[in-house]
Amino acid sequence: MMPPTDDTRKECHREDPMKKHNWIFGAATILLSLPSATTSFTLPSSSVALRRHHVSATSTSTSPIRLSAESSDDGDSKKIVVIGNGMVGQRFMENLLELTKDAASDQKCTLATFCEEPRAAYNRVKLTSYFETRDASDLTMTGPYESDGRTAWYDDNGVELYLNDKAVAIDTEAKTITGESGREIPYDVAVLATGSYPFVPPIPGRHRPGVFVYRTIEDLEAMLAYVKENNVQSAAVIGGGLLGLEAAKAVADMDVTSHIIEFAPILMCRQIDQGGHDALVGKIEEIGLQVHCGARTESFVGSDGTTTDDAEESNAPISALRFSNEDWDDLPVQMVVVSCGIKPRDEVAKEAGIDLGERGGVVVDSQMRTSADDVYAIGEIALYDNFIYGLIAPGYTMADVCAKTVAEKSLGLDLGLAEQPAFTGADLSTKLKLLGCDVASFGENQPKPDDADVSEMVWDDVPGGIYRKLIFNKDRTKLRGGILVGDAGDYTQLHRLFQTEGELPENPAALLAPPTARTGPVEEEAVSDDPSAQICSCNDVTRGTIAAAVQELGVEGATLPVLKKCTKAGLGCGGCEPQVKQILTQELEKLGGSLSSHMCEHFPYSRPELMALIRTDPDIDSVNTFDKILAKYGKGDGCETCKPAVGGILASLVNDDATVIGGGRNALQDTNDRSLANMQRGGSYSVVPRVPGGELSPDQLIAMGEVAKKYDLYTKITGAQRVDLFGAAKYQLPDIWEELGEAGLESGHAYGKALRTVKSCVGSTWCRYGVQDAVSFAVRVENRYKGVRSPHKMKSAVSGCVRECAEAQGKDFGMIATENGYNLYVGGNGGVNPVHALLLAADIDEDTVLKYVDRYLMYYILTADKLERTAPWQAKLPSGKNGGGPIEHLKEVIIEDSLGICDELDKRMQHLVDTYHDEWAEVVKNPELRKQFKQFVNTDENQERSDMIEFVDMRGQHRPADWPADGQPQTNWQAPDDDIFSRSEKSWVKVGSVEDFAPNVGSPILVGDTQLAVFNNDKRGEWYCTQNMCPHKQAFVLSQGILGDADGIEKVACPLHKKQFALKDGAQIDGDLKLLTFPVKIEGGAVLVELPAEKELDAILGTHGLRVQKSDCIDITGDAIKVPPRGAKVEIPGDFVDGQKELEKLMTDEALSGGISNSTDPVEIK
Repeated sequence: MMPPTDDTRKECHREDPMKKHNWIFGAATILLSLPSATTSFTLPSSSVALRRHHVSATSTSTSPIRLSAESSDDGDSKKIVVIGNGMVGQRFMENLLELTKDAASDQKCTLATFCEEPRAAYNRVKLTSYFETRDASDLTMTGPYESDGRTAWYDDNGVELYLNDKAVAIDTEAKTITGESGREIPYDVAVLATGSYPFVPPIPGRHRPGVFVYRTIEDLEAMLAYVKENNVQSAAVIGGGLLGLEAAKAVADMDVTSHIIEFAPILMCRQIDQGGHDALVGKIEEIGLQVHCGARTESFVGSDGTTTDDAEESNAPISALRFSNEDWDDLPVQMVVVSCGIKPRDEVAKEAGIDLGERGGVVVDSQMRTSADDVYAIGEIALYDNFIYGLIAPGYTMADVCAKTVAEKSLGLDLGLAEQPAFTGADLSTKLKLLGCDVASFGENQPKPDDADVSEMVWDDVPGGIYRKLIFNKDRTKLRGGILVGDAGDYTQLHRLFQTEGELPENPAALLAPPTARTGPVEEEAVSDDPSAQICSCNDVTRGTIAAAVQELGVEGATLPVLKKCTKAGLGCGGCEPQVKQILTQELEKLGGSLSSHMCEHFPYSRPELMALIRTDPDIDSVNTFDKILAKYGKGDGCETCKPAVGGILASLVNDDATVIGGGRNALQDTNDRSLANMQRGGSYSVVPRVPGGELSPDQLIAMGEVAKKYDLYTKITGAQRVDLFGAAKYQLPDIWEELGEAGLESGHAYGKALRTVKSCVGSTWCRYGVQDAVSFAVRVENRYKGVRSPHKMKSAVSGCVRECAEAQGKDFGMIATENGYNLYVGGNGGVNPVHALLLAADIDEDTVLKYVDRYLMYYILTADKLERTAPWQAKLPSGKNGGGPIEHLKEVIIEDSLGICDELDKRMQHLVDTYHDEWAEVVKNPELRKQFKQFVNTDENQERSDMIEFVDMRGQHRPADWPADGQPQTNWQAPDDDIFSRSEKSWVKVGSVEDFAPNVGSPILVGDTQLAVFNNDKRGEWYCTQNMCPHKQAFVLSQGILGDADGIEKVACPLHKKQFALKDGAQIDGDLKLLTFPVKIEGGAVLVELPAEKELDAILGTHGLRVQKSDCIDITGDAIKVPPRGAKVEIPGDFVDGQKELEKLMTDEALSGGISNSTDPVEIK
């Protein structure tokens, strides 16, 4: 897409003339005080960027509002310029600022950095995690990104950041650096931190569309777009090293079949050996990726069949890989990701005449100095002792050495160091989680063949996918290195023994077995008590540093997120987080505190503990409602964490109501359960009928199609063999389900923490390979467990033979048919961290399968933590008596009844099966339940989904327009800190009767074009009214949020992203957004809200004015007028003052002035 021209910008801004009026009226409290002849003024201290997505230029001037600041006198401070704003360059600046924070004025420096990318430094090590949220701010190293890619850190620390500007030249004589923009910056000290770029082998066809490298967020976004636009089904990743496997995961996360192409005979040949390779490949192929080692890629074949390297001759998209291996066929792929190594980005240094290595890289000494005076190099560009270090930990060490050297040598600081800082090489040991599999290596993991002082031990568990090799000296008195694949739970202990040459056990073989295979319960790996012990190798954080931080933060302040932020431990690759948490626990205990496992501030118990209290309470009637449980075991009002958890416990134990929203339990339900449907982007809902076993009749298919057409619902087959109908308004749901129910379709519980589906292949009924009737058994299983609430969602599958077409081993519980019955697997799941299910029982009949599944699920329901899937729950269980790990424990409990609880488990599951109701069938026939789905309690009028968010056409169906990224227009809507309606005449408006508003929940009302949310806190006898639009994404959903309190402050949690707002003043508890609030009073059973005139209210909060639109009609160029923060001095172009005249005209408009009521009598809105 081409950037918009000036003409298209004007076209976008012309789209709705009322936007300008709405915004000007919204900013009335600012602009009315603006003297017409004044071109600068000072605002109070907080932001008033009200309705900024509607801001339009009121003149043809393109001059921006300029924030003026006092210029600082740098005096003789040294100018230090960092070329490259990656992780290492950023760390250098942070280190130097820390060293100079208390320096005298003549020892200060000013920092500047060139950044080629469109956003400031981010954690490239965690690049694949970008897919979890698609929010770059989750990777940032310096705080949330602003709309221009910057963060506040740079201004706060006086660092000049040149975004989108690559340094192209350095003049070491004149001491200047030139950017691609033409910017020329003088320097006293220059630090080269340009990193590396992906090495792309000279394979013919590498220029083709569909060939990418894996390095930046932009690379990922480009791949995602290409996959979407070209319907990519299969892709190849060239390279089987660390980067290649990360890239393969990225491709797999795009739901594309991923082929790993490696030239060497094994994967990760620098870190592991053949045995480690075999274990790793087994794990990788279990999750659907395919590995091709020893591959000699000859060319990238185009869709026109050509293999040319000439882009002018053929630029057809990639369609296959061709190999020179004998008898290897072409591999059909529609995308290629090249990730087979890196090359230092040393071209700027080369042009400047700075010494390079024979194969690239800037030659440095142990202080990171280059051959040019006052020029340093750090990170992947630095060649030390003829070696390029491609890991982040050595890069951070270089940054530390360089910062100290610059501080002492260039700034004249006395750091009091006993010896000169020096980089003398780095330990290349590493522990990673690659494609869900532990991979670690340390020390001399592959000794030379002629090394006589070697003794090796190998653990090779092929079925379990675990390989471990430990290398000792000949006498087995020292650990020299090791390779750990599949289970690296004791990596820290083994690595420490290697580093310190620590004393080994009398029988060193005791170190070989993986932790999960050792007898007794799996114990958490001990952390060294030595204060100097390194815990975080990425950021060089010791135990002493972490312990001191806990002491300083204290019992109340020391939480894991706070500790990670202030020490930087765990902010690199994340591998040390368990050790950081362990140290936090230990240090809190020393202070008399503990690391809380409490559910929230309202219950001093974890979910399993609270479940046990309720389950064993002798008086079940005293714990059969949330209020009773809260009074007996908790405090306060509850919140969005504990209410759904307790609601789930009640549904799992008591289940005495036909729906989870009856009997006042709607106040406990989270986003989806409260509406018995999944809330989607923009506040609409999806409808998913149950399809047991994936079996549907033609009449049911027709019924779904007719409903979809009638209500204009986007229709898609889910990944679990069901039909999903998207885009329903909440008020339409009962009517939709009434029609679906007439066709015999039930609720699919896609909205609940419950059984979602039991997937199946056709089994022996149709398939020539099937040995059991998989469909019939899947239908039986699904109908037994449908509606059962659990700590998290559950999925199952039945495969009719060992070909495993239903993928049963990737489910929470799954059955694979054999000639003698079924093999039962438990504890698997897909998703971000896929886990392979483990075999619980083999060759058992259907009734026995159900008996064991009953017990397994109920054991899980009774003992798992909130929102914990079966896989992590199962992994935390103790090991069996024979050392067989958690699966052995489950066999003892479920099959052998070792705990004596099977009778209870059987009865509790049978109770849930016997008390099942189709929740939507109950709603359809119950008028009181149907009332909960009315759009507004005070009127029968409805606002359509397209009134709130624009719907766009996609292949003949309609979907909501994409949400803009956070910080972009149409997000983070901000209300002024003071009352925007303070100058308005207001009246008390009757919006309904008390009985119209359900207790302890929010209810939406409509006043004019404005949606408001009225909250009836029956528990406290208090009422509140706010805007119904959550300002985060401008979605009209706040009335559907859960009420609660935080430290005594009554709040509501937005159902979309759990943003929390105080109900009294509208302030965001966990951020800086704000709601507009309105007084409420009760008179004679009527609910009254004090409001300004409708037209004033609609000018600020009207639904149509706040409607989210696709981005080509908003201020994508960033040149619309922005209201600056209060307290800032502002210079305004002269012709902008014309806007004030337009505002004054608007304020005196007859329609507006006539709409202001002086009456204090209630006005009923119909």
